[in-house]
Amino acid sequence: MSQDSVTSSQISVQRVGVIGGGQLAWMMAEAAEKLGIELWVQTPSHTDPAVAITAQTILAPVDDAIATAQLAVHCDVITFENEFVNLPALAHLAQQGTCFRPSLDALRPLLDKYDQRTLMESLGLPTPSFTLKELAPHAESFPVVLKTRRHGYDGQGTFIVHTPAELEATLADLASVPVLLEKFVAFEQELAVMAARSQAGEIVIYPIVETQQENQVCRRVIAPARVNQSTTTLIEKIVRTLLTHLQVVGIFGIEFFLTKDGTVLINEIAPRTHNSGHYTLDACETSQFEQQLRAICGLPLGSTAMTSAGAVMVNLLGYEQSESDYATKRQALAAFPHAHVHWYGKTESRLGRKLGHVTVLLNEADAMQDQAIAIAHQIESLWYSS
Repeated sequence: MSQDSVTSSQISVQRVGVIGGGQLAWMMAEAAEKLGIELWVQTPSHTDPAVAITAQTILAPVDDAIATAQLAVHCDVITFENEFVNLPALAHLAQQGTCFRPSLDALRPLLDKYDQRTLMESLGLPTPSFTLKELAPHAESFPVVLKTRRHGYDGQGTFIVHTPAELEATLADLASVPVLLEKFVAFEQELAVMAARSQAGEIVIYPIVETQQENQVCRRVIAPARVNQSTTTLIEKIVRTLLTHLQVVGIFGIEFFLTKDGTVLINEIAPRTHNSGHYTLDACETSQFEQQLRAICGLPLGSTAMTSAGAVMVNLLGYEQSESDYATKRQALAAFPHAHVHWYGKTESRLGRKLGHVTVLLNEADAMQDQAIAIAHQIESLWYSS
């Protein structure tokens, strides 16, 4: 059945609740309108991006289970924009019949990075060496990677430390925070892939992309990644193993390291839509946001095929403390050939904050790696110019 053949009689889910009202929920709105689904959000601030475009908003912290109970009264299914939820409190709602997709059982081993690593190890999936042993302040070799086990995003909570003294100081700063120590991976490429699983167990996988980070924050995504078939086959096998084991209903973003000798290691798993999949809004037949709704609402999954030879997505990060809509810069970006500008409507800019993104569709000639990177740098020179 084609993705365009959905009729109102097929849609048993009329209202979807989203825990979190940031840009991920905001970008889900167009897909919800296309599918005839009403979105409600639970989010703490009336200035959060999704508040302006969703049907109803419950203003409350995302880990407020009492507010989620109110959300559940009005919605057929509840999904997640982030991992900052109070899982034990939500379990009580699930026992009373609230439908969460992905299920709480699927989320449980993923919210804590140590639990993620332990799950990967138990499934025989490749992951960097990790430990929770008494860390201070010894490690076999440096650099090492220190991560907070929960609530890290956009580079927050990840520290690359180069000396025993630096490790000791970082641990002292994080004395009250559970942490994970990982072996530093000297990777050749950072890769990512979006994949969705339906209630019936069907799995669809988007093209593998290359993500380029600066200071542990994603700056740009190139789709598709230039990887060989054996790497593609291995990553897709890992994805299918993981989603099947967890009985996922919804979309996941999975990040990988690829080393010079061709070794693939799982970096992190996001049980939701993800920054590395934003290019799908403009470059794929079905966006990651529509795919998430299709999966959780019991609709046929859509095609993951790209509609252009390639795409490069550039995050528009805050580079100053200000309140501005950057209208002039956005107009200049929109004039770039084959560019699609997505502005999240945030009222405050601060260093490193994701304010929007630009996706440029590439033809055959531009889809070469060097050309794609050059286009990304042109976009960045427009955005970061004074």
